[in-house]
Amino acid sequence: MLAVTALAAALFVGGPVTASASAAPTAPVASASAYSAAVGDICYSALPPQAHDTLKLIEAGGPYPYPQDGTVFQNREGELPRQSSGYYHEYTVVTPGSDDRGARRIVTGEKAQEDYYTADHYASFDLVDHGC
Repeated sequence: MLAVTALAAALFVGGPVTASASAAPTAPVASASAYSAAVGDICYSALPPQAHDTLKLIEAGGPYPYPQDGTVFQNREGELPRQSSGYYHEYTVVTPGSDDRGARRIVTGEKAQEDYYTADHYASFDLVDHGC
């Protein structure tokens, strides 16, 4: 941390960069590009009923109403934490009155109960809290 402080001081003041060799090593800090937006959270009970239906289908292993359900979610938008390809899968949350798949999805990760809900077609995500 001392090296970062010295570098910042040098950049702002224009002085030399110095750091003590005894400075404690610091843990790597995630770059700002690791997450393009913060993932929020949502209580399971606050999800629309159709999201509950989708989560039950996922738990049961299907069958799913759309052929795209269960396919790999690429995270091209970069809204979810970076993971290797194939880590995330997407599922449709039916939108009443919509004549297509609509914008709502559940995206699952590989960890138990790592379920993300998006109501705006991947522009933002909330991690589902299954305990509330």
